[in-house]
Amino acid sequence: MYVADSRARTSADGAVRPVAGRRRTAVAPAVLALGAVSLITDVSSEMVTAVLPLYLVSGLGLSPLGFGVLDGVYNGFSALVRLVGGHLADRGGGRHKWVAGFGYALSAVCKPLLLVAHALTPIGLILAVDRTGKGLRTAPRDALISLSSTAESRGRAFGVHRAMDTAGALLGPLVAFGILRATVDGYDAVFTVSFCVAALGVLVLVLFVPGGGGGAAPEVPAGKPTLRSAVGLLRGRALRRISVCALLLGLATVSDSFVYLLLQHRLGVPDRWFALLPLGTAGAFLLLAMPLGRLADRVGRWTVFLGGHGALLLAYALLLTSWHGTALPYLVLALHGTFYAATDGVLMAAASEGVPEALRSSGLALVQTGQAAARFACSLLFGAAWTVWGDRSALAGAAVVLAACAAFSLTLRPKGPVTA
Repeated sequence: MYVADSRARTSADGAVRPVAGRRRTAVAPAVLALGAVSLITDVSSEMVTAVLPLYLVSGLGLSPLGFGVLDGVYNGFSALVRLVGGHLADRGGGRHKWVAGFGYALSAVCKPLLLVAHALTPIGLILAVDRTGKGLRTAPRDALISLSSTAESRGRAFGVHRAMDTAGALLGPLVAFGILRATVDGYDAVFTVSFCVAALGVLVLVLFVPGGGGGAAPEVPAGKPTLRSAVGLLRGRALRRISVCALLLGLATVSDSFVYLLLQHRLGVPDRWFALLPLGTAGAFLLLAMPLGRLADRVGRWTVFLGGHGALLLAYALLLTSWHGTALPYLVLALHGTFYAATDGVLMAAASEGVPEALRSSGLALVQTGQAAARFACSLLFGAAWTVWGDRSALAGAAVVLAACAAFSLTLRPKGPVTA
């Protein structure tokens, strides 16, 4: 198994300095296999995500507030179960693959259920179950990536995985777009094909992903990990600061669906082209995930993470201007993708430092839980603000909160080296 060299040290900004003469380790096969699973699964999930806002708002006639509730469920409900998924994976010492696999399978079976749901309550329940599956699988999957990588290459490993994951996010809307144009009952066809693709992803995980972190399971100390010991990780100053910052910044992270709806309202994008808007975000994410992951290993993960939120703030500013130039959607979506490339995998690489292997899943789940809960709250608040005050006022409020949280996070950044 690939493990972090105990001699490697992490600077205050998260840059890892390997010892002299240490040979750089290639990305582990387990990371590539997990990337393939995520690529296939994201084709499935992004097919649904690409059409869901239009299906709910235009097809079913939901208000922005109603959509905000459902979008909050879709993006934030997993916060309730991430700690459970991380804990179950750590308890077994080698259950990361199987806990993640159950989460992938649970999300897959939800796709065909959307065919028979046409009201707010059943759709909300289905999305809640789907996000439960995502919550169960995310921390064990990221723990496998972390445990399969050395400390000095962890940012690059997460970058490779996120790039493959985003390739699926790029293909998903294209598949959905093709299905909508080629079929009469387009939404039903999208949900059916999405289920078939998701089932393929589960099969690839079962057949090709190793059971442990690329080899033997991590050593489990006497007295198996408990939820109390997992929460006790927050006593560590660096992890606590990272968790607080992820939570604060999540409170001002407007969901992807709202960004695309804002662009559609600003530019009058026809409904038939709406499913293609996520391609801009996914394209930038795909191109930048690996370079920014490697940059984070060299100059500091914290620096790159906060820089990503600066890109998001600039995207908000562009949406708030009166400019309607042809380049507007390209710039906004490029900045949106840059935000994800600089934060998603980089945050997990930074949070991995200082967390013992036996509690790696639980430690990552703590950070993810706070961030997901905050984004859930943001979706609810943003949807309500849009309904009451309009889209521009709601976005202006989010931009002010994001700027304030980013400034505060600069003062909270981890200080002092952390032994990897």
